[in-house]
Amino acid sequence: MTDVLTFTDRGIYCPAGDFYIDPWQPVEKALITHAHSDHARSGMGHYLATEQTAPVMRHRLGPIRLETLPFGQERQIGAAHVSFHPAGHVPGSAQIRVAVKGEVWVASGDYKTVADGLSEPFEPVPCHAFITECTFGLPIFQWTPQDILARQINDWWATNAAAGKASILGAYALGKAQRLLSTVNHDIGPILTHGAIENTNEVLRNQGVVLPKTTRITPDLNPKDHPGALILATPSALGTTWARRFGPASTAFASGWMALRGVRRRRAADRGFIVSDHADWEGLNAAVKATGATRIFTTHGYTSAFQRWLSEQGYDAHIVSTDYQGESLDQTEEAEA
Repeated sequence: MTDVLTFTDRGIYCPAGDFYIDPWQPVEKALITHAHSDHARSGMGHYLATEQTAPVMRHRLGPIRLETLPFGQERQIGAAHVSFHPAGHVPGSAQIRVAVKGEVWVASGDYKTVADGLSEPFEPVPCHAFITECTFGLPIFQWTPQDILARQINDWWATNAAAGKASILGAYALGKAQRLLSTVNHDIGPILTHGAIENTNEVLRNQGVVLPKTTRITPDLNPKDHPGALILATPSALGTTWARRFGPASTAFASGWMALRGVRRRRAADRGFIVSDHADWEGLNAAVKATGATRIFTTHGYTSAFQRWLSEQGYDAHIVSTDYQGESLDQTEEAEA
């Protein structure tokens, strides 16, 4: 079996096409799975991404040499044939299929298998080798179904509003925030957004993504003019002077890490909602199986545990060291840069 992709100190490299996938060091040719800052970094000579990912990349990285490729359309680069396929992680996110002399490898980037009504749904891509994240690669991680999640958040918000409290909900600026916006009942009250979230909302709205009405939080905004509001904040804003300006409030954090005991208290949040834009244990296993791949490479997350599990299931499984972060509990690099 030919190694279509190799793993270097700059990123995932394709010798046949002389390009990298989501490199973390400057390279000439970079194929990008999605616009989170641990996957789309500055300093590359030339970028290739999906049409839906490009606007957010330009917003975050500034003037760059960027070409786009529609989902499913194949392009030859050197001796390699590449195409992008929906990853279901955030709007525009892709898995990258690379074929060389009949050998097919897929670099999944970040993904989730459950449709969220916002991102392009995950599409299994048949391949010989699959590079998978495993941010939540333990059986304890099982996500709350979408309908139950919506009810939990709406009940929390409505209860707070009735008690004269604001509801401050922490979520990543790209993907998670817009997913929550599409989930909540907009009739409960006004929705205010942190500037980083609203910047991303504007980029996505300009692409045709339908989001409910939101109000950007500016220094001159008076919280008293928005009683009972839901406030979408970046994780780094929770517990700061910025958050305290809203007076009596209940604070919640939306993350897959809320599945672990004690994490909510660690984040100093009143509530925790178990939701992620990454695959849970069931989703990871379903994705791997659906590819039909026999060789699996586990990257960021619970790599050792997931690799052992896959080996026990009969896969030729390996651990790969990368510079990706996935959904981090203590850092905000994934989506706030």
